Amino acid sequence: MGKSDSSKKDISVGKRTAQSSQPARKKKLIPMNAMSRGYSARFTPPRAKTEMLQIITFLEEFGDELEDMVEFSAPNPNLRMTLLLLRGHLEGRVVTATALIGASRVPYATANRRLKEMLEAGLIEQRPRTKTGKSFSLHPSEALMEQWKQLSSRVARLAVGHFGARHKPGGDTRDYYFGESYMSAKSIPPLQVLSEPLKLAGGLRVLVHGDPTFMVMDNFKRQFEQSIGAQIHQRAFSIDRLHEEAVRNAERKASRYDIVAVDLPWVGEFAERQILMPLDDAMDVARLDPADFHTAGWQAAHWGGRPYGVPAQTTPELLFYRKDLFAAAGLEPPATTDALLAAAKALHDPQSGQHGIAWNAARGTALGHTVLMTLADFGQPVFDLPPIAGGFATDQLADRRYNVTIDTDAGLRAAEFLLELLKYSPPDILSMSWYERVRPYAAGRIAMAYGYTLLAPYFELDEDSPANGQTGYLPHPAGPGANPIAPVGGYIMGIPANLPPDRVPAAVEALRVFTSPEAQKLYVQNGSRTNPRYSVGADPDVRRLSPVFEAVDAMSWRDELQFWPRPPVPEIAEIIQICGEEFHDMLRGLITPSETLRRAQERADAVIKKHRST
Repeated sequence: MGKSDSSKKDISVGKRTAQSSQPARKKKLIPMNAMSRGYSARFTPPRAKTEMLQIITFLEEFGDELEDMVEFSAPNPNLRMTLLLLRGHLEGRVVTATALIGASRVPYATANRRLKEMLEAGLIEQRPRTKTGKSFSLHPSEALMEQWKQLSSRVARLAVGHFGARHKPGGDTRDYYFGESYMSAKSIPPLQVLSEPLKLAGGLRVLVHGDPTFMVMDNFKRQFEQSIGAQIHQRAFSIDRLHEEAVRNAERKASRYDIVAVDLPWVGEFAERQILMPLDDAMDVARLDPADFHTAGWQAAHWGGRPYGVPAQTTPELLFYRKDLFAAAGLEPPATTDALLAAAKALHDPQSGQHGIAWNAARGTALGHTVLMTLADFGQPVFDLPPIAGGFATDQLADRRYNVTIDTDAGLRAAEFLLELLKYSPPDILSMSWYERVRPYAAGRIAMAYGYTLLAPYFELDEDSPANGQTGYLPHPAGPGANPIAPVGGYIMGIPANLPPDRVPAAVEALRVFTSPEAQKLYVQNGSRTNPRYSVGADPDVRRLSPVFEAVDAMSWRDELQFWPRPPVPEIAEIIQICGEEFHDMLRGLITPSETLRRAQERADAVIKKHRST
């Protein structure tokens, strides 16, 4: 079909949706029985997601067999379109009306009529893909998702009843990931050698962040070189210098690097400025097994519905707390901000060299991250994102229609909370950043610390640390009316947009190796405490190394891993810097909370206005 036909199909369906989209948003969310509290049916836990994908594949293949072998069997357009729609949703791919009609296997007029019927029935939702509103992406509705979750379970039970099962019925679903039992999970094999060595003149060139996970890659460079059959030249920078070098590299005629590591909040900027190549332009993304990645980490690698890299680290920021100190003081692990402040006060004893809590409070980038996460702890993102069950929607960020939300009631509560937290912090807290907040915790001078999981080796691998074997892991305690969340950080690895075309295929293969389950397991076994894949977290060898993997998997299951606290918009780095400066002045006592919020809001609004005018 020609291009004009595709446009007509999208527009005709779009008009129907525009008339019915408002009532659809008022529908009551459907709770999931498998969860401890109500969630939108659109959130799909790991096990349910895999079961649905398995059922979708089974029905697709079974339909193929029927249509090929039975003379009078005709395609079911509703079923075929539903299968493609659900697969696209679960795998994070954009689905259009054109794609659904093509998948129906019936004439265009019939398929278009059936598609409109499904829209009118509230089974499909549409969202604008462009500012003009003339192009739409299609998504399963809450009702359709709930129906298919139930169908997946029924089909699985029917198969068990007729053909037997590997596992006994009635097992505890908490012992499962991706439809597999943790108890029977197989150990991931060692890193394998590629069947053909990569052909790269001068070797593979990689730009990364100088953190423990990427340093494992450097320490085992020889092993990775044997795997890909090429030399590896790796450069590692601090976070700010990494950003500068990646931007500078994009200005060159040809990239100096085959692969670059990108902090999650930079994804939107790097996509808009064409610093990164869309991953689906370079490879078949299905080869990565997207469903194996933690949902939040995989979604954070996208911009405008397209992936721009592969999660290399998924490292949520958690609350580390000393279980032995809490037990001695008769304290429960804090689930709320009020309980956190009470525990910090109870455990704060400066005269004996012990302080209640440590956090990122150094001026600039470090404190800026804390501000955004604290806003999220009080139930508010830094932009006016539309609320959805379990958090806030980020799939329309590429439309650039968001506004800054700092000077708000929730912002004031977050600012006052940080001022209270300051009272129970060490005296040098205003110069503490990423590593400085965890080192005194590992040394036994701090009772609690906010920290990314990648920092856990500071005490988990130090047998002399008082926190060794005595650390509990929690999501961020929540403010009144908000839910506990674990803000997701970490890095993706992507391919520079200006990489010469003849190097792209080899870069793709190396990227796949570096982010494979085998490589991720190697990182963990040698000190990393980050892991973007469910399969690695379920590996029995990995689970024995640290309780953090089981804790993070449980948070993902409860939908607590979220990346909306630091939305990956192009302006985010500047806004983080602004918050880190204004709130630092507040913590130093130079300005009031209200003045802090006003100044940060005005400066952030100016940044948004500047970017939209260029």
